[in-house]
Amino acid sequence: MADTAERNSTTRSRSVRELVDSGHMMERDEGKDLIASDRVEGTAVYRPDGEKVGKIHHFMVGKRNGRVEYAVLSFGGFLGLGAEHRPVPWEALDYDTALEGYVLSAEEDTLKASPTIRDNERPDWDRAYAAQIYGYWGVPY
Repeated sequence: MADTAERNSTTRSRSVRELVDSGHMMERDEGKDLIASDRVEGTAVYRPDGEKVGKIHHFMVGKRNGRVEYAVLSFGGFLGLGAEHRPVPWEALDYDTALEGYVLSAEEDTLKASPTIRDNERPDWDRAYAAQIYGYWGVPY
């Protein structure tokens, strides 16, 4: 009996916590339609003509529904200084496998006039703010 218990404890799979604690990297089976969040951050954003306009700085996920609401795009700047951050509804972005990045269909003036998040600002990510952002980009909320 003791041999069986000992054998089971040595052959069982390790828990996630045990793997993390021992320094093992977690495997990510992203599949066809999923991608890990750390692979999205830093991904380039292009215009439909292929011109790079910025990158995804981070994205905002609904706490209760788990749905990505916004990508906060980073435009301009040098080495992280002077960059502008602009929230864009996730639905306004399309992934282009050839570019290995996201495409935002927006004219230069639309992009430049889009709502900005200043470095010291923390927007109220509420329904009123969402209505403003989604409305600006013409995406139903």
